[in-house]
Amino acid sequence: MRASRLVSILLLLQTRGRMTAQELADRLEVSVRTIYRDVESLHAAGIPLYGDAGPKGGYQLLDGYRTRLTGLTADEAESLFLAGLPGPAAELGLGAVVTAAQLKLMAALPVELRDRAGRIQERFHLDAPTWYRDREPVTHLPAVADAVWNEHPIQVRYRRWRAPQEVERRLEPYGLVVKAGRWYLVARAGEHVRTYRVSQILDLHPLPGTFTRPPEFDLAAYWQGYLAEFEARLRWGEAVVRLSPRGLERLADLMTPGVVAAAGESASPPDEEGWTRVTVPIESIEHAVGEFLRLGIDAEVLSPPELRDRLAETTYELSARYNPP
Repeated sequence: MRASRLVSILLLLQTRGRMTAQELADRLEVSVRTIYRDVESLHAAGIPLYGDAGPKGGYQLLDGYRTRLTGLTADEAESLFLAGLPGPAAELGLGAVVTAAQLKLMAALPVELRDRAGRIQERFHLDAPTWYRDREPVTHLPAVADAVWNEHPIQVRYRRWRAPQEVERRLEPYGLVVKAGRWYLVARAGEHVRTYRVSQILDLHPLPGTFTRPPEFDLAAYWQGYLAEFEARLRWGEAVVRLSPRGLERLADLMTPGVVAAAGESASPPDEEGWTRVTVPIESIEHAVGEFLRLGIDAEVLSPPELRDRLAETTYELSARYNPP
């Protein structure tokens, strides 16, 4: 375990350059004291590693030093062939590049690792988009990706859900995220960093000049925070629902993971009829009506009263339509 960590320190410094002891500790999930001991061991082994004190200090390899300890383990080689997203790569115009890179990697692997990696490709395929949804047209994705990579601003005409629906924005693109087959652009607009769906960009024009991407900006951390805020914004209320055994079983197939998790945490013991009472978050009354109607007779909403009333009205209207006088 320690030998693997020492190699990881070398590879991190080789690829990232200067890093503080705290950054190394956070990345490797150990204490700063452990990093100090590891650095001493690397010094003793003759590795040209030096450190500077102060706010801008940190550890760094001597210029020109390159470790040769880059051999892949079997698990690492296999994971590389699971990590690719052929669909998104093709949308970025990199489909052929990814294929060529995988071929070169396969050719460079030892025979035993090549066989294992080949079996991974034969037996596992990752298809990111959800069921019953075609890929969105992303006409401007290559231009957006170019702006992200080269740090040049863009002017876009964007269609959003609230009025006015079409707006003009000057954006400084920070990064791209693909989620469930949909591409999202994270960009600064004015004083704020916001998220834009690439398929909703109607027109795009590159602007002259460049911008400086904040070095402290962390795309993955921003995205996690955005998702948490998005979920909190959607879920403004709660509903108390009785579910039959079949309804409880179908919940995982028909509802979002957040609803399923909340139902599992709040589930009461089954009553004498075998039904379970749960408390789940809801986005709005109208949205909740559609969600709970999918469960049919296997769900009974107990509260809030306005949701129960809307369900009663909707089912009455449905009954009248399918059973006219």
